[in-house]
Amino acid sequence: MDVTTLEWTITLAATVGVLLFDVVVIARDPHEPTMKECAVALCFYIGAAIAFGLFVWLHHGHDYGIEFYTGWLTEYSLSIDNLFVFIILMSALKVPRKYQQEALLVGIVLALIFRGIFIALGYALIENFSWVFYIFGAFLVYTAYGLVRSYRSHEDEHPEDNRIVKFARSHLNVGEKYHGLKLWYHENGARVVSPIVIVIIALGVTDILFALDSIPAIFGITQEPYLVFTANVFALMGLRQLYFLLGGLLKRLVYLSLGLAFILAFIGVKLFLHALHENELPFINGGEHVKSAPEISSLVSLGVIIVTLVLTAVASLVKSSKDPEAKEEVLAEAGDHVDTDDTPGPDWRE
Repeated sequence: MDVTTLEWTITLAATVGVLLFDVVVIARDPHEPTMKECAVALCFYIGAAIAFGLFVWLHHGHDYGIEFYTGWLTEYSLSIDNLFVFIILMSALKVPRKYQQEALLVGIVLALIFRGIFIALGYALIENFSWVFYIFGAFLVYTAYGLVRSYRSHEDEHPEDNRIVKFARSHLNVGEKYHGLKLWYHENGARVVSPIVIVIIALGVTDILFALDSIPAIFGITQEPYLVFTANVFALMGLRQLYFLLGGLLKRLVYLSLGLAFILAFIGVKLFLHALHENELPFINGGEHVKSAPEISSLVSLGVIIVTLVLTAVASLVKSSKDPEAKEEVLAEAGDHVDTDDTPGPDWRE
């Protein structure tokens, strides 16, 4: 894929511009966005992704266009699962609703940074070691197995209890109140660290863990760095609005983990087959390429991912609608708002 310097420059500038716009808007008026704000912004970001895919299709060929759409849908579905963990973190760390979009923006920026680093590392690996596709494939299949085994345990997840987060809690003098993104302030005459620091650390750790899943997945769809980067950018844009638009209703996607597990396992198998075509390991086929191994086209991959996501969503909504207790719990959480900036955080020193 021949991507000009101008294309890269415009893409990077647009990404930075959108992030800066978000920073300015949020810094000017920290608040819980309305449903209208969220819906308009989400439609804009999704429309922009579709338009960008058409641009790639028209200027670089339909194969690359299909690869972008496939990668974007895959990363978007993984990002929604990431968003689910963000919801758990915000609730566990008792972040006031009016400051949650600030924390979410930090989480999205960190996700872009970490994914950019992993994209560069992943591209360097596949360019120099074709056998890394075996490792990526095995990792995705293993991740899929883990999701299948624990897809009902979302309520038991405690990402805020990560060892790094616990270390920060026990070694930092953390205050009791949130003050937006202010990292420290004076409390009772002493300088303390704001609880938002713990939130940022927790979000950063979560972003790293999800990048470990998403980057091998996207390389299983395309090895073009431009498409890998843009698919991740468009997948992360709009997550902040989606968080407030859906809120607790995300819990109705009870089969999301199963759907993601199937997608990751499918891409893992695709990576194995691709690795066989590029094989250079001496103990497999004498170090020769396995030309007889079937290849899964980008169009087939796109179809499988779309069908899986649709079936997952429909099955989840049907399941949730037949479970009155789950429905009441979801609606209660969706309507649960904390509007004051004086809400104390948890006991950070525990």
